[in-house]
Amino acid sequence: MAQTLTVRGMSCGGCESTVEDALRGVDGVTGASADRETDTATVEGDADPGALVAAVEDAGYDAAVAN
Repeated sequence: MAQTLTVRGMSCGGCESTVEDALRGVDGVTGASADRETDTATVEGDADPGALVAAVEDAGYDAAVAN
């Protein structure tokens, strides 16, 4: 199952990597891809949306579950 997050504050490839690494550290995530151009991150797997948001925020970015 794929989930999409809105992520604000990414400005470079390093930011994308940081967000992806944070998301991959959440239980249930099998893959993650961040895109600074669209301010989104797509997560594959069966992870709790709240845990995903918390991981991104802990990494220093603003995040919310996209509707």
